[in-house]
Amino acid sequence: MTAETVIELVELTKMYKTFTAVDHINLTVHRGDIFGMLGPNGAGKSTTILMMLGLTEPTSGTAAICGVNPVGNPIGVKKIVGYLPEDVGFYDDMTGLENIVYTARLNGFAEDVARIKACALLERVGLKDDVKKKTGKYSKGMRQRLGLADVLIKEPQIIILDEPTTGIDPQGVREFLDLIAELRDEHGLTILFSSHNLHQVGQIADRVGIYRKGRLEAVGNIPSLSQQLFGDTGHNLEDVYNRFFEGGKE
Repeated sequence: MTAETVIELVELTKMYKTFTAVDHINLTVHRGDIFGMLGPNGAGKSTTILMMLGLTEPTSGTAAICGVNPVGNPIGVKKIVGYLPEDVGFYDDMTGLENIVYTARLNGFAEDVARIKACALLERVGLKDDVKKKTGKYSKGMRQRLGLADVLIKEPQIIILDEPTTGIDPQGVREFLDLIAELRDEHGLTILFSSHNLHQVGQIADRVGIYRKGRLEAVGNIPSLSQQLFGDTGHNLEDVYNRFFEGGKE
């Protein structure tokens, strides 16, 4: 059975005057994938995400998110995509529960339904004991978990995570990545995970796209990327990445 395509980018390009931030990217992501967007800061990952969300228009090329064009229908995209940025914004004088209920109400849920859903999600992301704590007192890891609850409350089909583990301690990172994988399996979500951290992407992603200077240089699972670059499947993601960024593909 053919896997359903939920993200399709065709020759997607973004220029700022003479600077090309994203350079003719082609990418297909299937339902249920965890796709890792890997590359150094400034490689074009975040700009690609902004175009997928309809927050900036491409200079040329197209994006389709579950068949929806984010340029022509950005509201439609926002209904099916949950976005978790590096720094999540919450009302710090409100509790975790109040923040999630507020988001649920904005997405059309009745007060009683919103509270039930919010409590269930906060327990699922490991914040059951902190629902009454003001979010201004939350640690970075707790805020990211709250952010997952915040994007899940609107029942998205796709979640985009943009450098979500920055500033979280190693144990918190491991728990966060495990949670992402579990949520994908439980809800059938498609997840884009953008990061410059090799180990984290290698841990969680089914497939990886390697960005460099605005271009998507290679896409595949780790064995296929190893085969492309080295002629065998015995190399890890670190070997693959270093081949690109230490002169092997210049």
